[in-house]
Amino acid sequence: MPLKPADQVIHKAAWLYYNHGMRQDEVAKHLNISRASVAMYLRKARDTGIVTISTASQLFAQDVLARETEDALGLSSVWIVPEDRTALDPATEMPTVAATVFIEQVNAGDRIGVAWGRTIYHIADVMPYADLQDVTVVQLCGNLGAPYNYRPDQCTTEIARRLNAEGINLYAPLVLSSEELAAQFMQEPVIREQLATISECNLGLYSVGSIEADSHLVKCGAITAEEMMALGQSGAAGVIAGRLIDGDGQLVDCAYNRRCISADLDSIRAIPKRMMVVEQSDKFEALVAAIRGGFVSHLVVTTSMARRLLETWRA
Repeated sequence: MPLKPADQVIHKAAWLYYNHGMRQDEVAKHLNISRASVAMYLRKARDTGIVTISTASQLFAQDVLARETEDALGLSSVWIVPEDRTALDPATEMPTVAATVFIEQVNAGDRIGVAWGRTIYHIADVMPYADLQDVTVVQLCGNLGAPYNYRPDQCTTEIARRLNAEGINLYAPLVLSSEELAAQFMQEPVIREQLATISECNLGLYSVGSIEADSHLVKCGAITAEEMMALGQSGAAGVIAGRLIDGDGQLVDCAYNRRCISADLDSIRAIPKRMMVVEQSDKFEALVAAIRGGFVSHLVVTTSMARRLLETWRA
């Protein structure tokens, strides 16, 4: 198992102090904690042997990889789910780790933006119940006519239920039949005001979609397989909150995006804590695009995905 989220700060403090040579006051500023806390964490790191690399376990090796990935990609936090153990399936363990990490990020009074997809719904399904004060969960994009139990409104509602929070659904379709209709719809006061508050979120939770013929957007009828293939050939690399992005994480200029009812991508980038969870290896290119586009600050991935990311950035 990776380090528990509550204990991760100990490892991060030790990493910055011993590997980066930061002073204790610099570590405190970087992690937004007191200098006294840094001293306490470093003492715990020494007492538990976490800074003795020669005797480190598989657990420590995974978290060294997490710290290296943070450094290379410029991310705030990375959590890694190992894949080389026969007892645990990463696809099963990923939602549990992500749900625990997510709960650790939520504070009283937070406004949380949630997208959709199988990964997000599985996280919600295993999320422990919490009773946080004045938390609001808002939907980042319109709804899909999907025959799944992980539509945007259902993901938002279930996470709000688990947090005992207020849930705000966006009662609009994800994609409209024409650009003109979408432009008019976006000017409706309720829709406009709701989407305008996305940038006020403290935390976002989502995954990234791939550009494949069997992607969620194709399966739910938002776009045809032929259209998706053509957009991929034209430079589309991934999907963020229902919108297509290119390899640099920028909005693709296409008719589909202009028919889409979803949060403006700059509003999502403005969220301080942007937590992305990716388990499938076929989403690597989409994940790279999302990171390059500034949509990730906190990341939960598998060991193999972290290593591929590290190799890509170092190259």
